[in-house]
Amino acid sequence: MNVWTGTRVPAKTAAPPITLGSCWISGFRTALSMGEHLGTGMPSQPRRIGAHVSIAGSLLSAIDEADALGANAIQIFSRSPRMWKAPPLDPEQVAAFREARKERGIGPLAVHASYLLNMASPDRVNRQRSIRSFREELERARALGADGLVLHPGSAKGYETPAPAIEVLARSIAEACEGFNWERLGLWLENTAGGGASLGRTFEELAAIRETILAETEIPVGFCLDTAHTLAAGYDIATPIGLRETVKTVDRTLGLDRLKLIHANDSKSPLGSRLDRHEHIGEGKIGREAFGRIVNHPKLRSKPFVVETPHGADGTHQRNVQALRSLVR
Repeated sequence: MNVWTGTRVPAKTAAPPITLGSCWISGFRTALSMGEHLGTGMPSQPRRIGAHVSIAGSLLSAIDEADALGANAIQIFSRSPRMWKAPPLDPEQVAAFREARKERGIGPLAVHASYLLNMASPDRVNRQRSIRSFREELERARALGADGLVLHPGSAKGYETPAPAIEVLARSIAEACEGFNWERLGLWLENTAGGGASLGRTFEELAAIRETILAETEIPVGFCLDTAHTLAAGYDIATPIGLRETVKTVDRTLGLDRLKLIHANDSKSPLGSRLDRHEHIGEGKIGREAFGRIVNHPKLRSKPFVVETPHGADGTHQRNVQALRSLVR
C-alpha cells in the first residue's frame, strides 16, 4: 500500500524498460514508486524524491511538471504566496488533480503556506489577517487532499524575547483551527535560517513552538526541515561529523518520527550566516558529497525529499531533481 496516495502497489511488478528521453524519466519514477533495484544498488523500499512545482494555468500543471521531472513527491502553493487575496479553487480542477495524483502514485503532497503570514505579530490587524488567511490555507490544502501544510513560524519582531511571540503564535493557530476537520492533513512547521527576528532557527525553538501549540489545541503538528536553512542557522550538515550530530539533535529535540518532509536545497550562504539563499544541488556551501550523505543517512532515507532550488526555462529544475536522485544508493 502506498501510504501517501492510498493506492495498492504490486510487490513484484517489474518496471518498464528504461530508455533515453521521456521513457527514462517514466521508467525511473515507476521504479522509485515500486522500489525496484534496476541493478543500481537502490534500496527495495520506495524513495520519495520530488520538487516544488507550479499550478500556473491549472492545478493539473503541477502533475504535468511532476511527470516531466520524474518526481513522485511534490510541493505546491495553492495560491500566490505574496498576496493576501486568492481566487477560490475550482471544484472540477480539484477533482481532476486528486485523481491524477492518485493514478500517478505521487506523494506526499505538501502545500506551502503564504510567506505573508505572521500569526505571532504584536499588531492585531496584521495578526487577524494572518489568522484568516491561515484558515483559508488549511481549507484549500484539505480540499486538495494534501498530506501537510508547510508553515514558516513567523517573526518575533516587536517582542523583547521569542517566548511571548511563541505564545501569541500558538493562540493564533488555535483560533484559526477551531472546528477544523483535519482528515489526513497535518501542520508541518519549517525551520528557518534565523534572519532578523524569525522564529524557528533552532530545533529547540521549533520544539517549543510545537509544545506551546499543543498546550492550546490538539492538532497534528510535525516538522519540515530545509537543508539550506539548517546550514545557515549554524548546523554543519556539510561535514560527516556535523551531519551525524545534527541528526542526533533533531531526534532528541523534534523526534525523527515527526519529521515529515525535507526541503533539499543547497545554500549560497555559509554556515551560521543566517541568510536564506538557495543554490542548485551540489553548487553551494553544502555540496554534492554532503547531499549524498544526507539522502543516504539511515535515519533520513525514509523521508521524502523535495527540491526548492531556483528553476526556469533552462531545465535547471529537472537537473536538480536528477542530481539529487542520482545520489540515492
